[in-house]
Amino acid sequence: MIRTAFAAIALALALPLSPASAQDAIPAGATGIVRMEHISVISIGEGEPVVLIPGLSSPRAVWDGIAPELARTHRVLLVQVNGFAGDDPGANVKPGVLDGVIADLDKLIAREKLEKPAIIGHSMGGLVGMMLASRHPDRVGRLMVVDALPFIGTLFGAKDVAGIIARSEQMRDMMLAAKRMPTPVTTDPGGIWSNTPEGRIRIANWSAKTDARVSAQAMHEVMTTDIRPELAKIAARPFTVLYATGGGPQATAIWQREYAGSPATLVAVPDSYHFVMLDQPTRFAAEVEAFLAQ
Repeated sequence: MIRTAFAAIALALALPLSPASAQDAIPAGATGIVRMEHISVISIGEGEPVVLIPGLSSPRAVWDGIAPELARTHRVLLVQVNGFAGDDPGANVKPGVLDGVIADLDKLIAREKLEKPAIIGHSMGGLVGMMLASRHPDRVGRLMVVDALPFIGTLFGAKDVAGIIARSEQMRDMMLAAKRMPTPVTTDPGGIWSNTPEGRIRIANWSAKTDARVSAQAMHEVMTTDIRPELAKIAARPFTVLYATGGGPQATAIWQREYAGSPATLVAVPDSYHFVMLDQPTRFAAEVEAFLAQ
């Protein structure tokens, strides 16, 4: 089994989620928080804009390892999906989470007059980045996708969306019916999303603060979205895809197959599971620096 790309799904199922009160951590130097229907955004630093989008059940804090350094030379916009990390779910309690996030990002870029910002997205955030870049090609200058496939159903043996709908609905229902876990998580829960106990504990606590209604719906939408036909429309350059190979050698074959014929440049990150920024922070920071320098 491939550990890397299964990580977001395993995270959602292995750690049943519970809503919590919003506790936004405002980074030093932040200009404030902008709340929209589907996302909230904090801006730090000045310079060329970089938009950072976290994955399923993840807060903006997933970028803590690179955001302060990036803010020395860039304006960094830290996105958080409403309902994740204890935020009020807002409009995300209804179907259309992914489309809503993309619409808000489009509005944000226009309102803030961001000139073709760089987009970096992890997992679900990477899928959102690809959807934004393919559907609004004039909005995105650079695109980095971190450990996300254009159609995750392929990992379940599905050839198309029709082949994954029933399983996705079953998993969504399991998440909604699952027993809630208390927080904070203080012992290693195990699992396959990070290769260190510290990383797994940290991710578990992020997950435990997420509204189950939002995470279940978002996961269902991720699993039933196939944007492989849209990849050729992505005009962002560079279009870089980082993928973790800690789950086994078959990861490379799958990533190359799923992005075949696309304009993406694939970069393998060894000794890492799904949360590359936690497992290989130095390598990840170097890849981001190289990406922004191109």
